[in-house]
Amino acid sequence: MCYGYRTAFYIAEVNTLPSEKILEQKKQAVSQLSANLKESCVGVIVDYKGISVADDTKLRKELREAGDTYMVVKNTLLSRALQDAGIDGLDSVLEGTTAIAYNSEDYISAAKILSKYSEDHKNFTIKAGFVDGKVLDAEAIKELGSLPSKEVLVAKALGGLNAPIAGFATVLNGTLKGLVVALDAIVQKQSA
Repeated sequence: MCYGYRTAFYIAEVNTLPSEKILEQKKQAVSQLSANLKESCVGVIVDYKGISVADDTKLRKELREAGDTYMVVKNTLLSRALQDAGIDGLDSVLEGTTAIAYNSEDYISAAKILSKYSEDHKNFTIKAGFVDGKVLDAEAIKELGSLPSKEVLVAKALGGLNAPIAGFATVLNGTLKGLVVALDAIVQKQSA
């Protein structure tokens, strides 16, 4: 069967347009991702190119155990989800292969795990991220990843609060010991 140029072009154009079902699925995916990003306190965007399936599986397991959500996402869908979530300024990094890790409770875990992973795998790079809706560049994400964990920070803070109290107790103990020695000397002197 022979079609004219316009008819063949129209058939090709119709075949390349996404169906309503696919568009609805994409809208739902963007809506769900946007809601997750709004609830997240931190997000880290990476270029995952060049890692093996085994390495990717280990990375996903480590992130999941830390409470992070990690997913590969198309740049256009992530761009729309970020825009819907009110996080602007990341469109410039949404090129090539893109994945995002986010967490709604822990500010450090995703940045720490992905920073360490990017040091060990040269093809895996951190592109950028956000903390509480504020955009951070790759270096700031790496600095965030170098912070100690929440438990270590709390322990250091409590240790800092405990040090003056311990010093005060030591001084009081020394003063009381001196007083006891002095009283003992007086008692010894009077009994002699």
